Amino acid sequence: QVQLVESGGGLVQPGGSLRLSCAASGSALRSYVMGWYRQAPGKQRELVAVISSGGSVNCVDSVKGRVTISRDNAKNTVYLQMNGLKPEDTAVYYCNAHTVYNQYWGQGTQVTVSS
Repeated sequence: QVQLVESGGGLVQPGGSLRLSCAASGSALRSYVMGWYRQAPGKQRELVAVISSGGSVNCVDSVKGRVTISRDNAKNTVYLQMNGLKPEDTAVYYCNAHTVYNQYWGQGTQVTVSS
């Protein structure tokens, strides 16, 4: 069983930056594919960025050039650095860990981009 706890969300002005963290306990993350998802009010949850166990990364077009996903297996933590934030980035951001056998979600952290 893996427990994921996100942190780092908050209120930021347009153009600002935030770094989200996802700390895991209960199991080592090194074998998991890790992802960040978000869900805005009235919308479906969507993938933001993903990083494989080997460190390969990918992200959706809407955040390319503004978002970096990284992992520190020694700290059992995954990060999402977000720059140039826009109001449309406002959402609850969720951390996800999965293998072909298991999938786990964190409880989410709110990101609000507003002036």
